[in-house]
Amino acid sequence: MYRVTIYYQDTDAGGVVYYGNYLRYFEAARTEFLREHGALLTDWIDRGVLFVVVRAEVDYRLSARYGDVLSIETRCEALSGARFDLAYRVVRELDGALVASGMTRMACVNETGRPLRIPAEIREILAGASASKEAGSGERAE
Repeated sequence: MYRVTIYYQDTDAGGVVYYGNYLRYFEAARTEFLREHGALLTDWIDRGVLFVVVRAEVDYRLSARYGDVLSIETRCEALSGARFDLAYRVVRELDGALVASGMTRMACVNETGRPLRIPAEIREILAGASASKEAGSGERAE
């Protein structure tokens, strides 16, 4: 789980988190999710394997404001030959309210941008992370 504290720089003129920042938070959460499961993206980049966002969605539920601490849960929702989908839940720690949810579809490519099959090591991490979430509490906010 990735945590972010909202600072003044994260907010817009109305004092709420600027909508585009949620994609930055998803990127950080995704990187930490993979790191926590043993995949360092810099190691894969050195091997010529890149993961790029080909689709992103954000559903905004409630406003987050300066000083809020948000937890971002990440899990693998779908896995295919060269793509995987990650889902995100952004929860305000103070009251447990669901602030936003979303997803990114990631594609595995080489240094020239051509699709690659997801390496077995990454595939095992994603499949295992997906299975461990499904075996958990099963709670999901809609």
